[in-house]
Amino acid sequence: MKRFHVHVAVADLDQSIQFYTTFFNTKPSVEKEDYAKWMLDDPRINFAISKRGTQPGLDHLGIQVEDEDSLKEMSLRLKHAKQDILEQEKTTCCYAQSDKTWVHDPQGIAWESFYTIGEATTYGEDVQLQRESKAACCAPEVVPVQLAKKECC
Repeated sequence: MKRFHVHVAVADLDQSIQFYTTFFNTKPSVEKEDYAKWMLDDPRINFAISKRGTQPGLDHLGIQVEDEDSLKEMSLRLKHAKQDILEQEKTTCCYAQSDKTWVHDPQGIAWESFYTIGEATTYGEDVQLQRESKAACCAPEVVPVQLAKKECC
């Protein structure tokens, strides 16, 4: 079974933790000084927030899978979507060890498909890259695809 994933960059982590704890009616399953995550079953979502992004708001979306075969299936689907993908093996991101496939949709929104192998004691592997990136997570940068202008009405 898959789990939908949302990562939101926030300006005030404590205030956001308080809000989402009330909203979800449960405490985060992971809480660090710069990150929090709720693993909810109803709705089935992996909802994460962090104060790592340069601007508050949606950072990326994703699908968390339960095994390597499901990740391979998702990666194959993404290859058929004819967008550039980035595959990562045994990478550290968001205090977890994971295998991942990243893609950006035609609007430039980062989508992550991932299989979590285990926990990690650090947020991510490449601290310098994370400082230079506008993303809150370990998503690769992309230049958004310019949308074709359509004539109105």
